[in-house]
Amino acid sequence: MSDDGGYRRVPGLRREEIAQLAGVSVDYYVRLERGRRLNVSETVLDAISRALRLDPVERTHLFQLAKPAAGRPRRTATRPQPVRPGLRDLLRILEHTPALVLGRRLDVLASNQMARALLTDFDALPHRGRNLVRFMFCDETARSLYTHWDTHAQDIVASLRREAGRHPHDPLLAELVGELSIKDEDFRRWWADQNVYRHTHGSKHFHHPIVGPLTLNYESLTLPADPDQRLSVYTAEAGSGSEEALRLLAAWIRQPEASHGRHADHWTPAGPRGAVGQSGCVP
Repeated sequence: MSDDGGYRRVPGLRREEIAQLAGVSVDYYVRLERGRRLNVSETVLDAISRALRLDPVERTHLFQLAKPAAGRPRRTATRPQPVRPGLRDLLRILEHTPALVLGRRLDVLASNQMARALLTDFDALPHRGRNLVRFMFCDETARSLYTHWDTHAQDIVASLRREAGRHPHDPLLAELVGELSIKDEDFRRWWADQNVYRHTHGSKHFHHPIVGPLTLNYESLTLPADPDQRLSVYTAEAGSGSEEALRLLAAWIRQPEASHGRHADHWTPAGPRGAVGQSGCVP
């Protein structure tokens, strides 16, 4: 089911076939597709998810979107998300490993020095710009930093759609989606695909302007004290060239020249890398 009330249909299946597989009438299924306020049961949602062959993340997304209005809190999800001091200490202790804390809308709530050196200095950006989706689409150097930018960018969009299902009344998320839909053709096309995705673990390939190519594994851990925050940590395989590259990056950012903003291909860990301001995404 999409955030605007439309269910994603399996290619080749007509509404009549999905309704039959789910054990509901075609009229009932059409009303569900159009986002009508129906007190749909979990049994029906289960049947629809099986008919649509949804994976576990998509199934959860369907259930979140289909909750009746009376059972669904209309929180705007705009309250500030403080990061506990202990978590900030943990980021600081991980001095050889890029790590950051993500919040709602994939906002970057906190990051350590290695994460800022790997990606960009989120702390130097306006608060509105401290967002992983904005970085991916508004910083022109992100396209060269990620070796497979298209794949990672599509995953980011699908993750943001999952956030939209969890917080459907978040005006800041709606503003972000609207702005990027207008300003970026890739984002607009991938948002229309209505895919959902949850980052839990995997690998990413980078080509960093200072240390060259890296392949990093990541683990994204939801924090028990706040399900709207998660810690993402990037690691390299032991003994690999990527591990050596991370060591070189850690050594480089400790040099006085780095802390004073030495440039390399328009990159500096002491300030925004690339063109977030130039792109027009952040005023």
